[in-house]
Amino acid sequence: DLELPGQGITVLFGVSGSGKTSLLRCVAGLERTPGARVAIDGKTWQDDAAGVYLPTWQRPLGYVFQEASLFEHLTVRGNLQFGLKRSQGADTSALSAAIDLLGIGALLERKTSQLSGGERQRVAIARALATQPRLLLLDEPLAALDHARRQDILPWLERLRDELKIPMLYVTHSSDEVARLADTLVVLDEGRVKACGPVAEVLAGLDSPVVLGDDAGALLSARVEARDDRWQLAQLTFNGGSLWVRDTGLPLGRQVRVRVLARDVSIALDKPSQTSIQNLLPCVVLAMGPDTHASQSLIQLQCGQSVLLARVTAR
Repeated sequence: DLELPGQGITVLFGVSGSGKTSLLRCVAGLERTPGARVAIDGKTWQDDAAGVYLPTWQRPLGYVFQEASLFEHLTVRGNLQFGLKRSQGADTSALSAAIDLLGIGALLERKTSQLSGGERQRVAIARALATQPRLLLLDEPLAALDHARRQDILPWLERLRDELKIPMLYVTHSSDEVARLADTLVVLDEGRVKACGPVAEVLAGLDSPVVLGDDAGALLSARVEARDDRWQLAQLTFNGGSLWVRDTGLPLGRQVRVRVLARDVSIALDKPSQTSIQNLLPCVVLAMGPDTHASQSLIQLQCGQSVLLARVTAR
């Protein structure tokens, strides 16, 4: 039973078999669950109690699968135009905007067999956007790509999030994609919602880290404040202090997301000295909870107006 925001990316996260894809298919009308109700922006797509059920083709949505599912006998342009032909009320301006947004203008005359995995997924996303959907559904769109190709396409997905007003439901079991893309996070476990809310709040809670395991940690919104050219470090300021991290060349003033893993945070009762650790932050202990193994505990820390997690031995 969920009510989700009408903008940004809502990530459905959980281990295999937790119900992520089933939920997506129910929203799309590809799977019919008796007694369910699905409403998007005041428009009811399914309400069994009222006898309402729109078939998938009548639901104004775009769907991107793990595999790009492009027509091999058509060029990129042909694949994009095929989507328009099947759509009601879509126009070429929406397609042109999608081509620009995803940077695939140079690929239009290529055969799909000549595309890399990342390029194929960008074309599939553009095809879904060309129909001007009210909702975009993405079912693990990076799962079939290797690490390098994932890093290629993640910036394009971030651009979609930042520039489009279309709400997106995004299925993944990658904590890296959660940290990079999610505005809202829904954690599913055995078909039930274990946690739901703004991504930073859910990740910093003591319930959801059990699901994330080794990747438990906090997500901070920060700004590139300064750089130390001699040591190749960048200073990031956030609402609670600042962090020195490896300089990756981002411009000063850029807003960034910083994931601080619980396993990288230790606790000291006195201010450490003569240590190699670069980042020392004053915090207050908010709460303590069990971790995935009995030998360890998770500590929730208040740092200014931000929250961090630390993983320490229970002893």
